[in-house]
Amino acid sequence: MPRGPFHASPYLLLSLTSFFWSLNWVIGRAIVGHVTPLTLTWIRWIVAVGAMLPFAWPGIRANWPVIRRNWKVIAWLGFWGTGLHNAFAYVGLQYTTATNGVILNSAIPILIILLGWLIYRETITRLQMLGMAVSLAGILAIISRGDPSVLAGLEMNKGDLIVLFGMVFWAAYTVFLRMKPAELPGLTLLACCGCVGVLLLTPLMLAEMWMLGGRVEFNPATVAAMFYVGIFPSFVGYVFWNRGVQEVGPNIAGIFVHLMPAFGAILAWLFLGERIHLFHMVGIALILAGIALTTRGHRAVPEPGPE
Repeated sequence: MPRGPFHASPYLLLSLTSFFWSLNWVIGRAIVGHVTPLTLTWIRWIVAVGAMLPFAWPGIRANWPVIRRNWKVIAWLGFWGTGLHNAFAYVGLQYTTATNGVILNSAIPILIILLGWLIYRETITRLQMLGMAVSLAGILAIISRGDPSVLAGLEMNKGDLIVLFGMVFWAAYTVFLRMKPAELPGLTLLACCGCVGVLLLTPLMLAEMWMLGGRVEFNPATVAAMFYVGIFPSFVGYVFWNRGVQEVGPNIAGIFVHLMPAFGAILAWLFLGERIHLFHMVGIALILAGIALTTRGHRAVPEPGPE
């Protein structure tokens, strides 16, 4: 793939994406009771599409024949990747704890590898498997606070199952990104998928508002939260994630989700005044070591071509 005078490392882009998503989960949990989940998801993608369209519109106009020719692929990616998996996450946060949510996010790399094997018969190197195991050990160290008995006391509830179902959607989106038409610019594809997401979410939002007692509180905190989840996790984060997956492949990209618990600990220290303990430092070190091993085992991924 040709590179311009400045080309950001895909690993940096994937790391920033995990940071944006980590803060999204903090906000999603904090906003419970102020904005109902399906309405929050719909607002998130309205903001995201509104933010990206001014930048994406020239590409949409220039590539309209490509979009029409590949509308089924775009709709497929939009179904799995925009809207619905966010809805499952926000609904699940109504019932589950942040700790359980972190564990379920850590299942994404495994789900990506599993779906990649089931759908495309992808393989994974031994070094990548070792890196994933080391990184997962770091996550468990953070979650358990250094006490393995904590893990034995964790229980699944309906919120966990809902969140996990959303993780399957995201893993499928990551695997299916190889279907992206080669001639379609990334931002153009993202804007089209965002529109698909809004179409899918609109009837769900209306049903929640009219039949399930949906609500939206407008105050400085909720408005700021809506703009954040719409712009950074949905717009900037998706651009970075799609670029990273394109360059290093879904298996390698998935391992960067393991950064989220590390970022969560740092964000809690910065914004909530929570202390960083030795188990945090050990966990973060293991996560970074696992990522280093996994990226060293990376095999070149060819540029995706038209399907």
